[in-house]
Amino acid sequence: MKVLPYAAFLILTATLPLAAAETFTSAAEQSGKAAQTSAENPAVTPPAKTNGQQVKAALPAEYRSIRLGMGIDAVKEALKQDAVFGYRGERDVSLLPTENRSLIESAGSYFISRSWFQFYKDNLYTMIFKLNTDTVDYYSVYSKFCEKYGEPASINPQRAVWEDEHTRVVIERPLIVKYIDLTVFNELISQSTTEKAASETNRQNFIDGF
Repeated sequence: MKVLPYAAFLILTATLPLAAAETFTSAAEQSGKAAQTSAENPAVTPPAKTNGQQVKAALPAEYRSIRLGMGIDAVKEALKQDAVFGYRGERDVSLLPTENRSLIESAGSYFISRSWFQFYKDNLYTMIFKLNTDTVDYYSVYSKFCEKYGEPASINPQRAVWEDEHTRVVIERPLIVKYIDLTVFNELISQSTTEKAASETNRQNFIDGF
């Protein structure tokens, strides 16, 4: 475990009964065979639609086996079990100078160049993945998100943002994917604003003393 300066890093048949009866006509037998074929090869049910629009999946709060809100020990264990993250153990864990915050930073493998996992009070609130642009491209990731979760809430040439009440997902160029717990994130922003205001008050009081 090491101590590093804090860096804010802001990525889803039923079997039909078969009956044989000598009194059935040949037409009925053919109908029974057609029903059996249908049961053996069921049609794929398309996603539900509402008012003509395909219902999209809920915005994800997890990637692979790691989910926002997990405790730091559970995240460490999950990282050990998944080679894609390249986790090396405690050497990848950092204590940040800000109170109650820590960071896991690991070098990935083929698809993920580097990962960052930020914790507040030992619970995961931000995941950041820098993807390898030699193996994955921005448009493919962006298109998959649109297909699964709908159009982004906001978009510009540098990034696309999906957001709901609890989670924000950001895709940034050249290719970084971020998952953010908005409840914790907004709490930290509020704390930062309060601390900044208090610092400015102390500064002004000091100046007024002259």
